[in-house]
Order: sequence, then C-alpha cells, then structure tokens
Amino acid sequence: MNRIIFIGLLFFLLGTTTVFAQSKKEDATLVAKDTLKSNDIDPLTPAKAAFYSAILPGLGQAYNKKYWKIPLVYGAIGTSLYFYLDNNKKYHQYRDAYKRRLEGYNDDDYKYLDDSRLIAGQKFYQRNRDLSALVTLGFYVLNIIDANVDAALIQFNVNERLSLRPEIYPDDVTLRPNVGLTFNYHF
Repeated sequence: MNRIIFIGLLFFLLGTTTVFAQSKKEDATLVAKDTLKSNDIDPLTPAKAAFYSAILPGLGQAYNKKYWKIPLVYGAIGTSLYFYLDNNKKYHQYRDAYKRRLEGYNDDDYKYLDDSRLIAGQKFYQRNRDLSALVTLGFYVLNIIDANVDAALIQFNVNERLSLRPEIYPDDVTLRPNVGLTFNYHF
C-alpha cells in the first residue's frame, strides 16, 4: 500500500510540475491568416490628386506615380502659353503701329501695310491670342481631370480573370470578316 501511495504521489507531483511549466509560458493563441489580399481603398485619393494637380500642374500625376505624364502636361501647357505670349506681343505691335498712324507718324516697322491691313492684323492676332488662352486653360483643366480619373482607376481590381481582346470572325452569310471586341470574365 505504501508503494501505491508513493507512486500516486510521484505522479501527482510530476503532473503538477508539467502543468505549472506550461502555465508559465506565454499564452499562445492561434490566429487564422486571411488568404484574400485586402486592398485598402481611400475614397479621398482622387480628390487629393486633383487638388495637387490644381495647385501645381503635374503634381497630381506625380502623386499617382505616373511620372511619364509630367513632361506631357508641361509640354502641352508650355506650348499653348508660348503661343499666347507670341500672339499677344504681335497684337500689341500691330495696335501700337496703328495708333501711331492715327497720330500722323509713319516710322514704324509696318510701313508697307496700309491701315486696313493693320486692323486686320490686330484682329487676327487678338483672335489667336484668345484662342491660345482657351487652349491653355483647357490643358490645365485636362491635367486636373486626368489626375482625378487616374487616381480613381488605380483602385479598381483588375486581374488575369478579366480580359478584353479584339477578335476577327467571319460573317455567317457573306463570309466577310467582322471586327469586334470580346469581354471575358472567368469565375
């Protein structure tokens, strides 16, 4: 009987030491990993890109990490701004020459032109100046719209299951080739 109590007491002590040893360890909890990749969508991203592009043209494209568009933005705005300034300068030259003609002077660079030609030149360069200002404003607005739309489209999930391909197929009746687009989505 002594042996049974001794063996029972031994198992009891050994059993409690392993329990105490396990309780001293930090509590490890199992966490299931998410197998789907979560895309954090920021609804203010298009507004930020448009705001940055409105402050400084091309900054919205840099915010969207489309650096190749920045030279296009500055090329378009710079070229139209150049034509605005050039047409404005020529308009003022024709206007000043016409004003001097009305005062009685004939010592300007446009001696070979009569008064009607000076008026026609003023109208021509004034119209081109105003058109260049509208084109400059249009490119500025297009820059803002491009940054906004590009930021909105970046957030769309486009993967390999979605495809759009051109397809040429023969007509059933005339056997002439038809051109079309196929839109495929694989589940």
